[in-house]
Order: sequence, then C-alpha cells, then structure tokens
Amino acid sequence: MAKLERTINADFDGLLRKIEDGILGGSVSASKEGSSFFRSGEAKCAVRVFERYSYMGGNRVSLTVTLFQENNSSPVYLSGITAGGSQAMFVKINTFGEEAFLKKLSEIID
Repeated sequence: MAKLERTINADFDGLLRKIEDGILGGSVSASKEGSSFFRSGEAKCAVRVFERYSYMGGNRVSLTVTLFQENNSSPVYLSGITAGGSQAMFVKINTFGEEAFLKKLSEIID
C-alpha cells in the first residue's frame, strides 16, 4: 500500500474530471472499477476506484481516490491509496506498480 494526501485549492468537479481523465488516459490498461458520490448540505465526497496492469510487477494494482470538500469556498481534501501490487503471500514485496500508479496521480494534481 502506498498513500498520497493533499489539500488542494481547486474546483471540486473540475479536479475530479481531471483525475478521471488523467488516470484513464495515462494507461492503456486503466479502468474505472467503481465510483460513489455523497452530498450533505454543501459538503461533497467522491470516491473513485481505478485499476491497471503493472508490467513491472506482472499483476493488477488498484488506486482508490477520495475527494472531500466542506463547501464551495473550502479546499478539496484528496486521499489516494494503492493496493494489490505485491506478489508474495505473506509479506509485501515488489510494490513498484503501486508506487508508479500513485506517482501518476501526483503528476495529474501537481
């Protein structure tokens, strides 16, 4: 597992589109596996789960992205967490795919 957390001053919907387009357009094997959206008053929360094949690791890895915004004038809180990049049964080895997937997210939002 690798994790990235940021606070971003950006339009919530625009940032979500930028992330989806960047992840799906950044790898021929990337797919959106699931999504969720919640709203309570002015607060918004979006969850997206992406998956792609890692050539380095020889397996599929997932990336879960959560965006939260308290109101339209507050910053957007982002959490990105990867999983599934290890080939071992009991210990985590070879997490190159997870780290590369998270790096892609970091490039998109920076």
